[in-house]
Amino acid sequence: MIWNSVLQNMSAGRKRRESAGKRTGKRRRSAFAAALLGVSAAIIAAGCAGTGRVQGDTESSEHLSEDGRISVVTTIFPPYDFVREIAGETVDLKMLLKPGEETHSYEPTPQDIIAIQNCDVFIYTGGENDVWVEDILSAVPESDMMTLRLADCVETVEEEEVEGMKGSAGHSHSEASHDEDAHAEDAHDEHAEESVHEIDEHVWTSPVNASLIVERIKDVLSQVDPSRSALYEENALSYQEELKELDSRFREVVSDAKRDIMIFGDRFPFRYFADEYGLDYYAAFPGCAGDTEPSAATMVFLIEKVREEKVPAVLKMELSNDDIANAIAEATGTEVKVFYSCHNLSADDFENGETYLSMMQKNVETLKEVLN
Repeated sequence: MIWNSVLQNMSAGRKRRESAGKRTGKRRRSAFAAALLGVSAAIIAAGCAGTGRVQGDTESSEHLSEDGRISVVTTIFPPYDFVREIAGETVDLKMLLKPGEETHSYEPTPQDIIAIQNCDVFIYTGGENDVWVEDILSAVPESDMMTLRLADCVETVEEEEVEGMKGSAGHSHSEASHDEDAHAEDAHDEHAEESVHEIDEHVWTSPVNASLIVERIKDVLSQVDPSRSALYEENALSYQEELKELDSRFREVVSDAKRDIMIFGDRFPFRYFADEYGLDYYAAFPGCAGDTEPSAATMVFLIEKVREEKVPAVLKMELSNDDIANAIAEATGTEVKVFYSCHNLSADDFENGETYLSMMQKNVETLKEVLN
């Protein structure tokens, strides 16, 4: 059968990866707990020795840059890039996720935890993959540090499973029955991880949302560093104009398009993007899924959808494995295109100065191809 042939090159190691995937959440919590326990004493000791944050005494804090710049820490690339656009070199900026790293498998190191504790502004996404952040913030001594959750900057939606996704009703349960007994012992511990995500955390994928986030970041930077508030205001307005132009380009592409369907041989972290521009989509997994192997039913569904919709290309994210997209493209005679989620970027792209805007502008051209 067709699905046996397209899955043939992706089946090696499947059972090992699936077994590891079921324990990913527990391993990440254990690793984080060990790091937090090891660092908490050092943080508290540092605070007692006068090197920690003391409420109302930010001017004398030793963690501030010698040149008087405030320190900003972000977890991932989008807010890092937004801060660069708003503040430039006037802040001491650090991104915890290293270029090239996979966002969903990130674990904070002791150095990361200390960097968070010592910064003036900490920006994170919020949601399932940032539960470790709340543990850190509750464990560090009281400070003047300001925090911003991207999920608080916009109106959020739930991550969804659409037709054809592995695990979605009526399409990908053919393999479930024989696994039920094997999964039973993990059912209680994994219940929260297997449940529907409370929110889709990929809020920056819509340029409209990005502009709202930029506004909130500008406000926080101005509050912490009022002496540069005029600069932050000017830069934010200029950047928001560029985001508005980007939004207009996407709307023009969609309005002139022959179809309104995107098909991903990958996870789909573009719910806010699709909602903003009235696009439908099909994908192998939701945006935060831990799965790396699609079911046979999912592969068949996506292959049939590519043929039915006559899309010219199957999409995948940057930095993700392309086996699924390549298998679908090979079976349908199409090609594979990258659609940037901007979660993170490669080390080379980072060094070459790629930005949220430059990656999203590439998405404009890719979208024009796949919708026509």
